[in-house]
Amino acid sequence: MANDDVVIRFNNVSFEYSREKPILDEASFAIRKGTRITLMGQNGAGKSTILNMITGEMKPGSGSIFVDPKLKIAYAKQVIPREDMEITVKEFFEKCFSEKIYNIDPKIDDVLEIVNLKAPHDKIIKTFSGGQQARLLLASALIQDPDILILDEPTNNLDKAGIEHLTGFLMMYDKTAIVISHDADFLNAFTDGVIYLDVFTHKTDQYVGDYYTVVEEIAAQIEKERRKNAQYEKEIIANKEKANFFANKGGKMRLVARKMRTKAEEMEASKVDVRREDKAIRDFEIPSQPDLVGPILTISSFSIMQSHELVKKERKVVLRKKEHLLIKGPNGIGKSTLIESLATGKAEGSEVAEGVKIGYYRQDFSTLDFEDTVYESLRKAMKGDDEEKLRSVAAGFLLTKEIISTKIGNLSEGQKGLVAFAQLVLSEPGLLILDEPTNHINFRHLPVIAKALDQYEGAMILVSHVPEFVDQVRIDQILDLEE
Repeated sequence: MANDDVVIRFNNVSFEYSREKPILDEASFAIRKGTRITLMGQNGAGKSTILNMITGEMKPGSGSIFVDPKLKIAYAKQVIPREDMEITVKEFFEKCFSEKIYNIDPKIDDVLEIVNLKAPHDKIIKTFSGGQQARLLLASALIQDPDILILDEPTNNLDKAGIEHLTGFLMMYDKTAIVISHDADFLNAFTDGVIYLDVFTHKTDQYVGDYYTVVEEIAAQIEKERRKNAQYEKEIIANKEKANFFANKGGKMRLVARKMRTKAEEMEASKVDVRREDKAIRDFEIPSQPDLVGPILTISSFSIMQSHELVKKERKVVLRKKEHLLIKGPNGIGKSTLIESLATGKAEGSEVAEGVKIGYYRQDFSTLDFEDTVYESLRKAMKGDDEEKLRSVAAGFLLTKEIISTKIGNLSEGQKGLVAFAQLVLSEPGLLILDEPTNHINFRHLPVIAKALDQYEGAMILVSHVPEFVDQVRIDQILDLEE
């Protein structure tokens, strides 16, 4: 394509939050008009930072960024800002424009139809489910009719139907799109290329092809680099052994030994830095509250949302120690509302046994205090006072010495999720309640998390729209709210 087709270009861009926290190191890549690009990288690598630089919200420390000034950008972030939770649907869409848009209601209806959501314009944002909020985020970008559409984890909270609808939309989308997601099948359906941000080197590589092709190419490149280095290593050892042998002979042999050592040093310098795989969190166990006997949770009735009205349902569910319950249902039916009421003790028709400690993983991380540092957050959750244990658990969740002193509000969404899991490990709950625990989490961590949940010996309630994840977790009972 001609150079005129480039709509975004990063040229040797570097950025750091502090000297201890570099994000980009001379990153260079170009995005052409009409392509659909995936941005890959580990939790906390800086993917969202790149998106914020594209929109101009953040500026590079050095290097240059070109974004075609004639083009309009719309950015659907991972979560709706907290300050927007109390406003209506109409006010939420009005905030998408810098000037007043007259007769905006038909535009709202049109864009809600695209994302397959029925939403009264006077309804408050916080009353929508997580999946419905994900659709609102996408709609808030589309209503701006952008030339460049940016989506950050758009499948989070979406049910199967929602993901299929979004996938079909992006496959037909004829403008430029940049997407961050940990859902491999979703990405593979529409991706033209990948920009890979390496969390260790802080550099970017650019690949052309669908998602699975690029992942295979990266794996092949790593294997090639490893084989090359292994061959160098064998020759380095052989030359060092020869050098030692000749050095002991004395006389002219010492000159030969020096040449052998020089050759070994040259080979050492020729070894390439093999790209390190994204780290996965360590295997972990969520200890259960001891001495639990009898029913831990009893549900007799609950309410679900049908056609924007609450409808009471009766169904007997009893959870005891070592029993796991999966709650199913489409977006908007009331799964998150139900488990929040169970977690807070406000559920009518349900009872948690006295003295049972509840561990609650919320999909929006609102159980975390965003002003706390990671250390303070873990310290509050911890049972007892064991500094060594706290830091060991934190390290297992990749919460390094640098991250542990960072405020929760400054972490990536994926890192907040890891903090929430670390809290559960330290708090030893008797009843574990998890609302979409795969959201924002690096796919490498998911088998480790599934294993820990599968082996949890307290009572557990799980809500998840990711069947591949649910299949790895022991489920004893299913409560389908739609039945």
